This record gives sequence, C-alpha cells and structure tokens, in this order.
Amino acid sequence: MTKPIGPLCNLDCKYCFYLEKEKMFPANERFRMSGELLESYIRQYIESQDTPEVSFAWQGGEPTLMGVEFFRKVVELQTRHAAGRRVSNALQTNGTLLDDEWCGFFAENHFLIGLSIDGPAELHDIYRVDKRGGPTFDKVMGGLALLKKHGAEFNTLTVVNRANSRQPLEVYRFLKEIGSGFMQFIPLVERAGDGTDAGFANDLAPPPDPEMECGGPPVTEWTVRPNDYGRFLCTIFDEWVRRDVGRHYVQIFDVALGIWAGMGAALCVFAEKCGNALALEHNGDLFSCDHFVYPKYKLGNLLNHSLRDMVDSAQQRKFGGDKADTLPAFCRRCDVRFACNGECPKHRFTRTPDGEPGLNYLCSAYKRFFHHIDPHMKYMTRMLKQRRPPAEIMMALATGGLKSL
Repeated sequence: MTKPIGPLCNLDCKYCFYLEKEKMFPANERFRMSGELLESYIRQYIESQDTPEVSFAWQGGEPTLMGVEFFRKVVELQTRHAAGRRVSNALQTNGTLLDDEWCGFFAENHFLIGLSIDGPAELHDIYRVDKRGGPTFDKVMGGLALLKKHGAEFNTLTVVNRANSRQPLEVYRFLKEIGSGFMQFIPLVERAGDGTDAGFANDLAPPPDPEMECGGPPVTEWTVRPNDYGRFLCTIFDEWVRRDVGRHYVQIFDVALGIWAGMGAALCVFAEKCGNALALEHNGDLFSCDHFVYPKYKLGNLLNHSLRDMVDSAQQRKFGGDKADTLPAFCRRCDVRFACNGECPKHRFTRTPDGEPGLNYLCSAYKRFFHHIDPHMKYMTRMLKQRRPPAEIMMALATGGLKSL
C-alpha cells in the first residue's frame, strides 16, 4: 500500500487509526512524495515482480489530496518502466474531492477506485465526518455519481462498526442499490487508548474482563462487537446465497470459497502467514504492514535500501512467520483454523478460555460465520469441480434441493 500523502486527510473520521501517524514525523513535514522517490519506487516495484501484470495500490490518508497531476506522472513513469508488462492501479478514496477531471482520468487510465462508504446516510454520517464534525454522505454520493458518469470502475469498502453492524440488511441492500458490484466489509477493532505496537501474542496482556464480551483490554466505543459482527456476516450471507451469487460479489464470501476450494486465502488476514501487505510512506519509509506503522516495524527507507532487500529481509520474514508461530493452542485445535488462521495479528489481544494470550478479539464471530457457511461452501465447491457455476446454489435452495442446508 503506497501512501503518497502519508496520513493527511480532508476528513476526520472518528474511528480512523491512521490520522495519528502524523505524530511520527517532524512538525514541519511536507507530507508529499517527491518525484525522485516516486520514480525509484515505481521502477523498483515493477522490477521486483515476476508476473506479467504489476498492480499498484494507492492509499492515504486521502490520496486525491496529491492532485491529479501527480497521478498523471505515476502513469507516465509506469509506462516508462513497464518493460512490456501490464500495469494496473487501484486507489482508495473517501470520494469527497472527486470531480470531472479526476473521474475522467480514472476512466481513461483504467484505475479501480475503492470508495469508502459505511451505508445509508444515517449510518455513514455517524463516524465519517469532516474536519468540523459535519456529515459527508452527500459529498460521497456526489463523487459516486461522477464515477458512474465517466464509466470509472469502482467497488465499495465499508467499515463495519458498532453502529452499522446492527443493521446488516440495510447496509447490504443500500450498497446494492447504489450499484456496488463488489463489496468489502472491514471489521473495526481498536483498543481503547492503545497507540502501541502490540499486535502478536502479548505476555503482558491483562487477564480477561468478565464484563467484556471477549475478555482482554477495553476497546473503543465504535469497535464492532464480536456477536454483532458474526450476525452481520451471517445475515448478509443468507441473503446473498439465495439471491445474489454471481450478481454481486462480497470479498469475504469469495475468499471463503477459494479457501474451501483448496486455492488458499486471497486475503492476507486469513492466510497462514502474513507479510505481503507492506506499507510505503510518503518519505520512503517501508513498514511491515499498514496496521503496524510503528518504529519497531520499520524495515528501512527506499532512498537508502532496495525494495527487494527490505521485503526479503529476515525482519520481514519473521514478521510474516510470527502469525503462525504465535497462534495459541486453542486456535491450533480449532476446526475452522483452515479458514481463519487466527485472522489479523492486530486483533489478537484477548486470552483463550484457558488463559493463553493471543486470541483474536473476533474469534467468536469467525467461528459462527465459518460454521454457518460450511455446507454452502461445500456445495459451491462441488459445482466448481464439476465445471458448473456456483450460482446454481440459488436454484437448489429455492427448490428445496439442499435439504442438508
């Protein structure tokens, strides 16, 4: 994930974990990726790939604060250094700064735009506010209209929080109504007053709090509850599997089908090991992961070290391996470990029933979800093996042909 403007953003979303990263840099920091760094990064990133297509992901903060001319330069440099390879770009935005120029550029250059939206206005505007605390929904919808007008490809990213997690069908149906063909649901989990780099199993973690649903240290008021998140995923899945298979794509459902089909996890949080989702800051600092942008996890700076060397370093290999190596015994015995693998290390701050640290805060949610979808995933996997569309499950469910479900 490349952050050309660092943590800077024109919004002040109450739950944003990245805005605080501004404190890591000097008070006079410019927070803009230089032309020298940009070219070095693009050249090294393309050279380090051994695939016919190289994919870039641009995030923030809010990357459109860099201005469209910066991304015209991005495309120019990618073309110069492509060496016959196809290059694609994805950009995550809050959508509030989009205009005709931006959307025309995105469409012309085939950028995939991830639009952050948390549901209908009454849910979106609870946490996604501007610098004055005002609502942003109407501006986001204005940006969406311009993306559609210019034919720019987009998907949606929804942060599942304390509020919208309780209205799963309202969120899902709204996203379908606005034309989202591909949806990402990202659970919001944040430890209250954390601000540390504790992520993997922590021997200093406090004992479970009997008043907390999952035990462990307190979480913020906007953090999704495990029970709510499990219900959110199951409720949306039940509607999707009966009506929308092959019509609307939900990332976690697609990832699950890949896992059940034996193709492995296409999403880092469910992979056995991690370490492939690094974060490059605006000044060239490279970190092990977007969720671990702390000094402890800095691998070096692109202006002083090669990208390949930092990615292949012993430090980064250890970071990736720690995900599996620190998995509690409780998780190793779990019957859905093959699908979950302890999820994201950032969320492993509670204790297992026998007191071992390193249990994922969302453990109960994922157990409920993966058990719930198991028979459906097995059926759709059989369809794939028979070279038949998984969407046939909708007819089977409608006609009672899946009595075991």
